[in-house]
Amino acid sequence: MLRYLCLLFCVYAFAKACPAQNVLTSEQQEVKGIITDFFEGFHKQDTTIMRRVVHESVMMQSIGKSSATSEITLSTQDFSAFLESICSLPSDMDFEERITDYEIRMDGEMANVWTPYSFYINGDLSHCGTNSFQLFKKEGVWKIFYIVDTRQKEDCGVRRG
Repeated sequence: MLRYLCLLFCVYAFAKACPAQNVLTSEQQEVKGIITDFFEGFHKQDTTIMRRVVHESVMMQSIGKSSATSEITLSTQDFSAFLESICSLPSDMDFEERITDYEIRMDGEMANVWTPYSFYINGDLSHCGTNSFQLFKKEGVWKIFYIVDTRQKEDCGVRRG
């Protein structure tokens, strides 16, 4: 009987210490779907898909090092200019942003999705970083209203988080 209780206690303690990973609520799945759709449009160079999941006044920024001074900078890009740049990529250029994880945090009608990534051009690693998507839900629909990313060329094999 004592062995049984010890075993039961160990199983219970282990279960408490190791909560289930990657189990998303239906709301989190819905938010993840918005980000997945965004990247589907990105990889297909389909601006219609991308525009469908963003708010009309979406803001985009990047944090990275200036190539001239190695100083950390914060740059802002107009979303329409971003879409134009995606569509103007040559058809023989193969590009892929590989998302390595989705960390989703929510509070009511607000969500944040943190996605570490590696970016490849023609199969070669170009850079890596992390995206942070801010979303809100209005009239039952989730929309991305802010995107910020980091970009670096060093230490891409080390997962940041």
